[in-house]
Amino acid sequence: MKKNNVLRYALLLFALSGTASYSVYGQDQATPIINAALTGQVIDAITGKTLEGVTLQLQAVTHSVKSDRNGNFQFVTGQKLPFQVKVSFVGYETQTLIISKSPATIALTPSTEDLDEVVVVGYTTIAKKNLIGAVDKVSQQAVKDIPTGSFDAQLQGKLPGVQVAASTGVPGEALHIRLRGATSINANNNPLYVIDGVFLNSQSLQTINTGGKATSPIADLNPSDIEYVEVLKDAEATALYGSRGANGVILITTKRGKNSQSAKIDVNLYSGKAKAIKLWELTTGEEHATLVNEYFRNIGGTEPFRAVADGGRGLPAEQKTYDRLSEAFRTAGVYNADLSVYGGSENTAYYLSAGYNKQESILKPISFDRAGFRFNLDQKVNNNFKIGSSNALSRTGRNQGRAGDGPQGGILQAALHTPTYLSPYNEEGVLVGRAGFDNLTLLLDNYDVGSTSLRYIGNIYGEYQITPSLKFRSTFSLDYNQYDEHEYWNKLLIAGAPVGLATSAISQSTTWINEQTLTYRKRINPQHTIGALLGNTLQGSYFTLTSAEGRGFATNDFTLINTAATTTSSQDWDQYKLASFFGRVDYAYADTYLIDFSLRADGSSKFNRGYQWGYFPAVGVAWRLSNESFLKEVSFVNELKIKSSYGLTGNQDINSFASRQLWSGVGTSYQGVAGIVPEQLANQQLSWESTSQFNIGLDATVLNQRISTAINYYYKYTKDGLLTETLPATTGFNNYTNNAVEISNRGFEFSISSENIRNEFFSWNSSFNIARNINKIEKLETPQNYGSRNLIQFKEGSPMYSFWVYNQLYVDPATGDAVYEDVNNDGQITTDDRQILGSIWPDYFGGLSNDFTYKNFDLSTFFTFSVGNKIYNHNRFFGEAGGARDAARVIFKSNLDRWQKEGDITDVPRSDGVNNNNYKDGGGRWLEDGSYLRFRTLSLGYNFRPKSLGKLSLSKLRVYVQATNLFTITKYTGLDPESAASSDANQQGIDLGTPPQPRSFQVGVNLTL
Repeated sequence: MKKNNVLRYALLLFALSGTASYSVYGQDQATPIINAALTGQVIDAITGKTLEGVTLQLQAVTHSVKSDRNGNFQFVTGQKLPFQVKVSFVGYETQTLIISKSPATIALTPSTEDLDEVVVVGYTTIAKKNLIGAVDKVSQQAVKDIPTGSFDAQLQGKLPGVQVAASTGVPGEALHIRLRGATSINANNNPLYVIDGVFLNSQSLQTINTGGKATSPIADLNPSDIEYVEVLKDAEATALYGSRGANGVILITTKRGKNSQSAKIDVNLYSGKAKAIKLWELTTGEEHATLVNEYFRNIGGTEPFRAVADGGRGLPAEQKTYDRLSEAFRTAGVYNADLSVYGGSENTAYYLSAGYNKQESILKPISFDRAGFRFNLDQKVNNNFKIGSSNALSRTGRNQGRAGDGPQGGILQAALHTPTYLSPYNEEGVLVGRAGFDNLTLLLDNYDVGSTSLRYIGNIYGEYQITPSLKFRSTFSLDYNQYDEHEYWNKLLIAGAPVGLATSAISQSTTWINEQTLTYRKRINPQHTIGALLGNTLQGSYFTLTSAEGRGFATNDFTLINTAATTTSSQDWDQYKLASFFGRVDYAYADTYLIDFSLRADGSSKFNRGYQWGYFPAVGVAWRLSNESFLKEVSFVNELKIKSSYGLTGNQDINSFASRQLWSGVGTSYQGVAGIVPEQLANQQLSWESTSQFNIGLDATVLNQRISTAINYYYKYTKDGLLTETLPATTGFNNYTNNAVEISNRGFEFSISSENIRNEFFSWNSSFNIARNINKIEKLETPQNYGSRNLIQFKEGSPMYSFWVYNQLYVDPATGDAVYEDVNNDGQITTDDRQILGSIWPDYFGGLSNDFTYKNFDLSTFFTFSVGNKIYNHNRFFGEAGGARDAARVIFKSNLDRWQKEGDITDVPRSDGVNNNNYKDGGGRWLEDGSYLRFRTLSLGYNFRPKSLGKLSLSKLRVYVQATNLFTITKYTGLDPESAASSDANQQGIDLGTPPQPRSFQVGVNLTL
């Protein structure tokens, strides 16, 4: 081995031992020379990769230099060797070196104190080591291999306590996302999304009926523009957001350029295919006819499938099988292209990007596409004053489909629930609908339902450093969304028969916010650090909707509403305002004992005078035990912190006029004269929904920063919950909003990350998290029912989203009858015997990821899991009716396991229609265990060496292949244990007519110029 290589390996081992933070060596071991210039290269001592942007300060020289994209640097000076150089770079140890040779290679070791990482919390930043609140952070790098329509889907399984249910395989549709459970029945349970300080509208603007499904406004954001995401969960972290932070806060920070950074161009391209992992197993035409005959025999009727000469429909053996599922599903395409340019001068930093994403759904003809642009700018006016702006413009298009409940226009209803023996053609050879559903071929050929969203999200800020410790910042932000949607049903389709139907709607949502903050932070001496924040917010939200409908068209070629025989139109609007004042004070003694206190006052126009203001305080304390003398001698403990917090947050996310008496002029005209009628009773005392939260946690980092863990326990209690209550018909009104609910959530969160192996050639990092949330309705006078056949019930003493069903105990082997639990022991099975059997809440949920690198290869795996949640297989409810529904519904293959003779052991009863074996609304037989383990993503990439890219003028090139949803281990008999027929938060966990999340494969390339 050459002497030079021996020295390199010796220095590398020295760095890995943790006893050194840098190494310096020349290109050879010759006698030092005198030179008027110092050149060299900066690399990572562990991986050997070059480092761009490293700051090098030469002693006695006023200016500094930075390493370029290939890690190279150069000083031109009249000094003679040796040189004394100070080297600093984010994430690495800052060192002062004596360099005796030029050119030189400087190898920096990553910092052993990653607790200096900064976390954004409530209008300010704080070092992670001094963090008190429950805050989790994930970088875009950690989720980049998950191709989804919206970034929130990428968070599934990545952060403890963040529960994400995709609910459908349709890209761009709304998700159910909950931070530490749900706290409200009628008010919004979504977290607050804040992107670069802009508060986002996360409520869908969709008005057309797509079977209960709704679009996701979050899908308007390009995930590739995101630098990292922080999730604020406890009251200490969210209190400064007041009522808007009641359900947690998701802070999104987008990419920005850096000062004194050479211009770079990043390109990310990938393309792939997606396909359903499996589809439903249906009976053949012959099997269907056999089961129908069996049903009629059981009830003493005449078998319809017998010789035509006998007045029947033909023998079962003569029945053909028509496969509609293969016609409805396809291999879908997935395409993405992103381009970004970023960099900066000494005073200016910029980031400019453009992206296009298109995803076809595996269910025809649904698709999603998004084109977006972003421009972020930061400009130093002088040493004290800085201005900047964040701007994003997107256009999102959707070819939508009715994929949930409802027979009219339901694509999956037509494909799945039409009996397989029914021909798509009538006797004359004409395509016709069957069983009350549209003819699938006609539906797909004539489907015309879509929407276009134009959205701007941006802000402008000014920041003035009054003194080294005092800073003033003012921002103005805007979220504007124009949502244009249409649907046309011609005469060939059920929804349009017999004359055609067209609708169109244009919604506009505008939210503006103006904020001012004054921040003070000063370290008085090494022992005392104090900070203070004062701020105020003014917010306005305005919404308008204009819609039109046309019925009766001369031919199917005329689709514009103004060509219809009759037209109607309507308008709607909504607005509210919010004024807020907030403050925070924090103190740290020796960076060991930490305390902070915050208070926010929110005034909302949604409530009446005397009830408009809500006050939300929070306090947090922490003790860094690792700074104590008795732990400093414990070498394997790097950081150990105990923390606790308590605070209040509010919720006012209900109808803007819920507290007021309303009058309406809609539909009140009489003989051509307009009129008005009372529409809603006032509730003068309607007030804020309030949630208190206690949190206690422990953060620890051990074994030279190689293992980090966090444990949190929380208890949340909601009082004065906002609820829409039903009124007696004698009042003349249907309902009104009242403070009438109390709800609790308690649980724990655990996460651990480890650096298992790291050397020159190979690294292996792991991350695991698990959480549990126990939800309970503590006070609710009258049970509330939701969902198809009232399957979901909210009842005092039970969790929200509980399933209210008849408990099928077994099938009597002697008779084949289903035996249900007689709860009240009255000898009858009635509605009084329905009971709560489980809920959508899992006992545990989380994720596991592993990241490997070997030389230039990288491999990542990611699993998500959920244990103990229930899901109602409503497809089975319809598909396991034996022959009782005859030609009205499909029959599933599983129905062949029915009871047929005495002694048969099965859970599928005989089909007779007498004991309501198969028509029992809410039969517990179809309530299934929704637990699952899903192989979410697998990614394999290769990074070309910088030396091999020189001729291409590239500083980085990575090619990769990735796969999503490779397999799912579950007992659930449906296609996807996360499926839900509706986007309504109160109707989760019911699987009906919903396409599953597909398995997909992509090939891509990342490159940097």
